[in-house]
Amino acid sequence: MKFFLDTANLDEIRAGAAMGLVDGITTNPSLVAKEGKDFKTLVGQICEIITGPVSAEVVSTECNAMMKEARELTKIADNIIVKLPTIAEGVKACKICTEEGIRTNLTLIFQPLQALAVAKCGASFCSPFLGRLDDIGHDGMDLIADIRTIYDNYHFSTEILAASLRHPLHVVQAAKLGADVGTMPFKVFEMMLKHPLTDIGLEKFLADWGKMKS
Repeated sequence: MKFFLDTANLDEIRAGAAMGLVDGITTNPSLVAKEGKDFKTLVGQICEIITGPVSAEVVSTECNAMMKEARELTKIADNIIVKLPTIAEGVKACKICTEEGIRTNLTLIFQPLQALAVAKCGASFCSPFLGRLDDIGHDGMDLIADIRTIYDNYHFSTEILAASLRHPLHVVQAAKLGADVGTMPFKVFEMMLKHPLTDIGLEKFLADWGKMKS
């Protein structure tokens, strides 16, 4: 399973990259707005830190306008993935992007037929939003399982990018179900390496070492 960070914060991205565990980045207009920087400049800086896929989202809702944004975004760096909303106009734009060799991430997916549709149009990634489904009383992991079955049935190359991961258990569950990618906030990324028994064990090792040296 590949790990993506869902952030536009350069400090978080540098910290993740230093661990060697970050395979890519997902951003959205809300995350970029928090940083208070020029959008294209910030995305370009992210692409200099991370050589893997960097998703940058369009803000238009009409196909032709989306395509204009998509073509501009791909000029920023070779590893840009154009993020499109999974609406009819976004699916139309996805098809055109596929024909033009532009890689895409179709976002805001909440049911299997949306995932099937974007795969048929050649999306590079589909992004089911698990945490948001959990918020309304659905089990987001059922969606991952359904998409995995459908994609395996028809040998689609579209990667399942499990999004809206709220805690480490989400990451474990998505990995067990065969999601290709998990994208998460930096706080969840940090939590993946934490366990109280690890801390206790390390503290004991260091204490014993200190006694031996004294």
